[in-house]
Amino acid sequence: MNKETAVTQYGLGATNQITPYGDLSYSQIGKWDDGTPRFEATQTLSPEMQALYDKYSGIASNLGDIGTTLSGNVKDQFGQPFELGNEAVEGRIFDLGRKRLDPMFEEGEESLRTRLMNQGLQPGTPAWEAEMRRFSEGRSDAYNNLLLTGREQAGNELLTERNQSLNEMIAALTGTQVKDPNFVGTPSPGVSGVDYAGLVQDKYKSDMDNYSAKISGLFGLGKSLAGGWATGGFPMPSDRRIKRDIERIGVADNGLPIYLYRLKGSPQYQIGFMADEVRNSHPQAVANIGGIDHVRYDMAVK
Repeated sequence: MNKETAVTQYGLGATNQITPYGDLSYSQIGKWDDGTPRFEATQTLSPEMQALYDKYSGIASNLGDIGTTLSGNVKDQFGQPFELGNEAVEGRIFDLGRKRLDPMFEEGEESLRTRLMNQGLQPGTPAWEAEMRRFSEGRSDAYNNLLLTGREQAGNELLTERNQSLNEMIAALTGTQVKDPNFVGTPSPGVSGVDYAGLVQDKYKSDMDNYSAKISGLFGLGKSLAGGWATGGFPMPSDRRIKRDIERIGVADNGLPIYLYRLKGSPQYQIGFMADEVRNSHPQAVANIGGIDHVRYDMAVK
């Protein structure tokens, strides 16, 4: 059942599609060993896209030859480890930076000394030394930032030069691309699998409930019925017309059939005779009370 559900689910989603760029179609190509249908999805380019694809294949072949040559250059270029620690570059950056920073810091230091003296501070005092130390730290930070920024710029230039061969090879390998068909998502209706195990379990539970109810009737009301026979009994409604789920389960010693049944409107099983059958052999045991045949079991079992 679940296999059939899966096949149905697939069939609902396998919708053929037609676009200006190509088609997508589904077809059954046979069956698997267990009998499950086997499907195939085929994508076909439109005549225009197929012609473009053929041209692109030729271009790609030619560019592939060029790429092979350029890849040799790339191999040589990338065969050496890339190093950013170029002391000459760093020295040149530092020299260029000092030409601008040194005059600025000399002027700043002189201005700071003048300001501190105007504030009444003298060289060698803690306050003087603290201000001069902060100025010195700021100057060091500026030079360090100069080296770091210059180092990053120099590294980017070296990387650009290093990647030039690789970029040329990639450019040679690119060309007019074939546009892939853009297939839309098709609706996929949900088909739930069959909970066969659950259905079996529910059926089993229902059967067991019915069986338990019958057993309860046999052992419970059966004892009451037996007691009725033994104690002389009293008229009990036994008209076939007021009974349902009638099932013959045995025969009494005098030959009368014994039945399992439920009175209409009652869920409880009972056992006993049918009044019409008792009337045939023991008419004295049958009495009509209110239009319903009743049976005295103490008389019927003799």
